[in-house]
Amino acid sequence: MASSSSSSRNWSYDVFPSFSGEDVRKTFLSHFLRELERKSIITFKDNEMERSQSIAPELVEAIKDSRIAVIVFSKNYASSSWCLNELLEIMRCNKYLGQQVIPVFYYLDPSHLRKQSGEFGEAFKKTCQNQTEEVKNQWKQALTDVSNILGYHSKNCNSEATMIEEISSHILGKLSLTPSNDFEEFVGIKDHIEKVRLLLHLESDEVRMVGIWGTSGIDRAFISKSMEGYGRANPDDYNMKLRLRENFLFEILGKKNMKIGAMEERLKHQKVLIIIDDLDDQDVLDALVGRTQWFGSGSRIIVVTKNKHFLRAHGIDHVYEACLPSEELALEMFCRYAFRKNSPPDGFMELSSEVALRAGNLPLGLKVLGSYLRGRDIEDWMDMMPRLQNDLDGKIEKTLRVSYDGLNNKKDEAIFRHIACLFNGEKVNDIKLLLAESDLDVNIGLKNLVDKSLIFVREDTIEMHRLLQDMGKEIVRAQSNEPGEREFLVDSKHIYDVLEDNTGTKKVLGIALDINETDGLYIHESAFKGMRNLLFLNFYTKQKKDVTWHLSEGFDHLPPKLRLLSWEKYPLRCMPSNFRPENLVKLQMCESKLEKLWDGVHSLTGLRNMDLRGSENLKEIPDLSLATNLKKLDVSNCTSLVELSSTIQNLNQLEELQMERCENLENLPIGINLESLYCLNLNGCSKLRSFPDISTTISELYLSETAIEEFPTELHLENLYYLGLYDMKSEKLWKRVQPLTPLMTMLSPSLTKLFLSDIPSLVELPSSFQNLHNLEHLNIARCTNLETLPTGVNLELLEQLDFSGCSRLRSFPDISTNIFSLVLDGTGIEEVPWWIEDFYRLSFLSMIGCNNLQGVSLNISKLEKLETVDFSDCEALSHANWDTIPSAVAMATENIHSKLPVCIKFSNCFNLDHKAVLLQQSIFKQLILSGGEMFSYFTHRTTGTSLTNIPLLHISPCQPFFRFRACALVDTESMDIGSVFFQVQVSCRFTDRLGNYLDSPYQHEVFAVLEKGSHMVISDCCFPFNEDNAPLAELIYDHVDIQFHFTQENDELKLIGCGLRLSEADNDLGNEIDGSEEWEDCNDSGLGSESDNLEAEEDT
Repeated sequence: MASSSSSSRNWSYDVFPSFSGEDVRKTFLSHFLRELERKSIITFKDNEMERSQSIAPELVEAIKDSRIAVIVFSKNYASSSWCLNELLEIMRCNKYLGQQVIPVFYYLDPSHLRKQSGEFGEAFKKTCQNQTEEVKNQWKQALTDVSNILGYHSKNCNSEATMIEEISSHILGKLSLTPSNDFEEFVGIKDHIEKVRLLLHLESDEVRMVGIWGTSGIDRAFISKSMEGYGRANPDDYNMKLRLRENFLFEILGKKNMKIGAMEERLKHQKVLIIIDDLDDQDVLDALVGRTQWFGSGSRIIVVTKNKHFLRAHGIDHVYEACLPSEELALEMFCRYAFRKNSPPDGFMELSSEVALRAGNLPLGLKVLGSYLRGRDIEDWMDMMPRLQNDLDGKIEKTLRVSYDGLNNKKDEAIFRHIACLFNGEKVNDIKLLLAESDLDVNIGLKNLVDKSLIFVREDTIEMHRLLQDMGKEIVRAQSNEPGEREFLVDSKHIYDVLEDNTGTKKVLGIALDINETDGLYIHESAFKGMRNLLFLNFYTKQKKDVTWHLSEGFDHLPPKLRLLSWEKYPLRCMPSNFRPENLVKLQMCESKLEKLWDGVHSLTGLRNMDLRGSENLKEIPDLSLATNLKKLDVSNCTSLVELSSTIQNLNQLEELQMERCENLENLPIGINLESLYCLNLNGCSKLRSFPDISTTISELYLSETAIEEFPTELHLENLYYLGLYDMKSEKLWKRVQPLTPLMTMLSPSLTKLFLSDIPSLVELPSSFQNLHNLEHLNIARCTNLETLPTGVNLELLEQLDFSGCSRLRSFPDISTNIFSLVLDGTGIEEVPWWIEDFYRLSFLSMIGCNNLQGVSLNISKLEKLETVDFSDCEALSHANWDTIPSAVAMATENIHSKLPVCIKFSNCFNLDHKAVLLQQSIFKQLILSGGEMFSYFTHRTTGTSLTNIPLLHISPCQPFFRFRACALVDTESMDIGSVFFQVQVSCRFTDRLGNYLDSPYQHEVFAVLEKGSHMVISDCCFPFNEDNAPLAELIYDHVDIQFHFTQENDELKLIGCGLRLSEADNDLGNEIDGSEEWEDCNDSGLGSESDNLEAEEDT
């Protein structure tokens, strides 16, 4: 909450100083305050206010109204409870209001704060006398937190004067870079500013140049403009503050006729801030800011451009890349323009999300489209959607076109069009190979496009923004009114017409069509004969859909120059008889009707990737003896394939062979032990009985669901890091007393992932597992006779462990303390031991169906990473105890939107004492209990989705948030499927006696996956207080309405009712039923009417 609101808050003071008067008032503090005043920094002054045990209300308000708190720690600071309470309030404001904190350690070691030791510690102990444990713990925590903030230490400064100058300059920089309310509509600007500020390194006296780089339409100039506030607090801090475009050189020099050579002499003794916008000319930049030596100490020059190379050429190493906002932030930006608020009104969410997606999260697009739609009703939006989908707005296109026109190189322009029309989202190396025979200078061209922000490279994949891609397609459309005369065909209707009417020409280089856009496609028998220069043909599908192909009987031609042939669901049994594949780089014929590709031997030296996945009729693959550069061969799910051609032994560059679910494959050819092969996938080859002849250098080996009968005795896989042997079909494989012995001799310490299952003869896990010291993921499932695990083994890198279905395993696994995921479903484990608290990284624990488990005790406070625990279907489980979380303040409330401590599931645990679980003080993100009736523990209940007019008896002004425990009673008994997704959002509206109301800007969300049955989905809801709803803390509102909003996957999930219980500890709201009283299940449905509940409260 702090980060999103601190910039828009109206602060009364720039600085609040906290200090021990007897130590620093007449020395350090007096000089410090004078320097702040000299720099026009508004500082709160207590005027030697009389001090007492508790700080005065006006002081609390002054702390809240200060942008920055400077805490001067000295030896007697802890002698005063006043000072310590000031510190406590400051740290609260830091956490909830976004106040910035600068600690100053005045002749004091920070470790003495952290440990409360030395003279400081002695003073602290005396002050703690007669204080409650809660107060002492709060003080200690505040001291620990503040000691970890980077601050200023007097022993590191040459003099007090130097330290005061550094601190005041630091404050000045922070104040100057805080955006004003003028920038409120620019959502997310604070993050940009903070990152640029770090690059500027404002505290340094060096002269520094910083570049801001990004694509057109991304508000680079606005980011730079927000930096103009730097130095604004003191007019003398900068001699010059100029914002320039390249024709404004005379503004720097003051005279239009002054020569460039006079620049250095004029500026070398002046501290300047220069911002140069949208510059793309190297000579002009050299003339404006040729060298950093031209400027006085502490000067800053910010250069804004679309060309990254331009910055590198000038030696500007500090560059900020202005990236696109996230989807969530983009939607908020759009709503600011369309609705003048951060979220869409009712009925507009889906449409708003669709428009934001259309804008591709580009700020310019969000602004143009949002402004265009502002004030229009929902019918207008619906009418305009087709236009927004198909046409690029003229203003947007004009802005984006500047970068393309600035390429100044026909080859780079051609590469841009290739990517826009064909290769967006493809791997960099694949694009280089596909364009290798062209004269486009691909390596240089791709770098130029990156430098111009026209493409991005992420994880070795080329990405082009959607609007830039649309612009590229529009450029191609403008080449000719006749689609067959253009270099690329990308519009489905144009492609249909060209292929059916046979109007394609030699100018066509590429075709890309999503076949989901049609129910049927007609292709003339000579459709491709006129397109003799066609290099790239891609018929692809984004979704599974049946497509009807209509090929003329005489169809027998594909262009001979094809480098990419990708035709999903190809309808013929073989390729055209005269097809020449010699130029192919990538052949992709997934889910085709092919029985074979071609006859004879072809020179396929350019072929790198052959993908025939899902071609169920394929009986053979062609002779590949001359495909010597093939890297990947995929024949997965080719269920008619009986054997693999022996010519595969010639593929000495083959790296990956995918043959998953080739169910009729019985043998592999001898000679598959290619040293280049790192991945072999034979999962689901259920007739394969012999272990494959592989090289010892293989890295990934997938053999699950095969019928392999024995392991080789002399094979040692020294580079293997993945091995899957799940659900093996041959009983012979594991028929020995020590079934894993042959396997363990084959493995090496390089192994990181091992999957085993269904080994009936496995009784004891061998101690040789300790040799697999790099193991990260171990899955040994459904080994129903496994009873014993090795002792003294610590696999330090093991992160995921799964023993599900090992029903005789009674001992809790203790073979690694590094585990973050532990699955023990269906085991015979009887208890969760206390030493599970040593699993400091544990995030997920599942013990579903552990019928011997009777009780659970988890030290949640020590399992800090724990997020999800599932004890569903544990029939014998009767009690569950959790270590109490000390207070709600211990939660990560700064991350309240996304996270509460833990989700715990007890579905179908019918012997569990539900009352005891609910009465514990722990806080749950989610708790799921079985039951068809809601407990009277929930004092406000309804059969609907809202609870209204709930009285708030008292809210403390210092209370950080409003809490309650909510419950949704859900029935899934009529459900046929195994589980259903369930989501609920809870919102609050606070009202006063006059009818005024305040909607909380935050919605509490709960997600759950529910099995068949009746469930109570319970969650602790926390709504933080901040400056946006500060009137709450002033006791204006005395009632609250709670609304539940539900999302579900199907109609078989029924909502029975909702309930809540207000938090006595945090709200003092006087629930009717105290935790110590006996519960009585409510009659009938278990729900009392809303009015009945409220009347009962009034009687109380």
